[in-house]
Amino acid sequence: MKMARQMPKDFFWGNSVSSMQTEGAWNEDGKGRSVYDVRPATANTSDWHDAIDEYHRYEEDLDIMQALHMNMYRIQISWSRVVPDGDGDFNPKGIAFYDRLVDAMLARGITPMICLYHFDMPLALAENENGFMSRHTVDAFVRFGEKMIDHFADRVKYWIVFNEHNLYFTDEVFNISGYTHGDKSINDLYRIFHHTMLAHARLDNYVHSHYTDVQIGGMLAYTPVYPETAKPIDVMLARKSDEFLNNNLNEAYVHGHYSPEVMHYVEQNGIDFDLQAGDLETIAKMKADFLAFSYYRSTVINGDKVPADAVPNRYLNYSFETNRFLPASAWDWTIDPLGFRNLITKLYDQYQVPVFPIENGIGLKEHWDGEHPIQDDARISYHREHIQAMKDAMFIDGAKVLGYLGWGLIDIPSSHADMEKRYGVVYVNRSNHDLKDLKRVPKKSYYWLQGVLAKNGDEL
Repeated sequence: MKMARQMPKDFFWGNSVSSMQTEGAWNEDGKGRSVYDVRPATANTSDWHDAIDEYHRYEEDLDIMQALHMNMYRIQISWSRVVPDGDGDFNPKGIAFYDRLVDAMLARGITPMICLYHFDMPLALAENENGFMSRHTVDAFVRFGEKMIDHFADRVKYWIVFNEHNLYFTDEVFNISGYTHGDKSINDLYRIFHHTMLAHARLDNYVHSHYTDVQIGGMLAYTPVYPETAKPIDVMLARKSDEFLNNNLNEAYVHGHYSPEVMHYVEQNGIDFDLQAGDLETIAKMKADFLAFSYYRSTVINGDKVPADAVPNRYLNYSFETNRFLPASAWDWTIDPLGFRNLITKLYDQYQVPVFPIENGIGLKEHWDGEHPIQDDARISYHREHIQAMKDAMFIDGAKVLGYLGWGLIDIPSSHADMEKRYGVVYVNRSNHDLKDLKRVPKKSYYWLQGVLAKNGDEL
């Protein structure tokens, strides 16, 4: 007899964002400058000064989420809003904003999740310390993180430290860590990554030694890598990419150690990643309560395109192939719901801690005519297929999943500051260079998602 596939009553449905992509108010109430605040607009991107002005419109946005039957909102606390220069005095007005935001969530039955770092290094630490190249920056960040945990732990029970932490083990690290000068060497890449893992470990250990009812986990940007063919070189490079970019971090989060393969590579190649006495003992104490990740797409690797002496962290620099068996978005991001299921099941089977997809969505080019709802059937299809795939991982494969959070479900500028790459089920009326009225306008997908969440995802 087939059992009914009924979603858990305590399942989380919600939205994820970063501070710089939502808040605006870049120079209000004592906020210090972050590296994003000084990045200018270009022909095809906006600056970061206004975003969608959630600093002033959060009540409206939370009302929208409540009407969607969402019960979780993952936000980020802007380090430079709370500590203007990164390592000096705390800014009471900055903390007060997040008090208002968290309390407004709770008043609507929305569970808050907090991320502590989403690429926006305080400008002073970038200029003076070269960001996370410096252990002083690690100490300053841990001080900020501990203060935020202490302040919000009575109301916020779910935390992550670094958004998409495995990006710090790729060349993207030089864009997201406050790195302002250097030769972008493999030593620098490994050093910054190690410093961020130490910061995560110290905050993980702090939570578990001070609070029994607060959960903290690691978060990766998961892009499964398939071999282009059955050629052994394709298969091996796909495996090594997964080991260096994904398993290495999850092993640390869950089991308290880096991958043996990664550590052997470091030793064999004389990589100096600033390993100091006590570091590995700090990492050894970690114990993730859940494994979180973003998932948008999968990719393919062709081993013939990767030089024999390439660093595994950089394999995808040489070969990031389009999968000829899958459709893709306008930005050539493949649409792969079965990859989503396989990833969820793999993670739970391998680590046996709850998994939590906290970003999922599709960017589309959309134009509102000022009157009619946008007909975004492609977004409806994307979310329907991915939620169904997640349910298959749960009900067929037996994975334990805490929730499903979409990314930027009220339109926000993309990670590269492009307002025209839209992920939302709600349109925000602005362009890259014209703020217009910032009106929130539900799309067709809004009403679809509202119906799905009203029934806890049991009917798609």
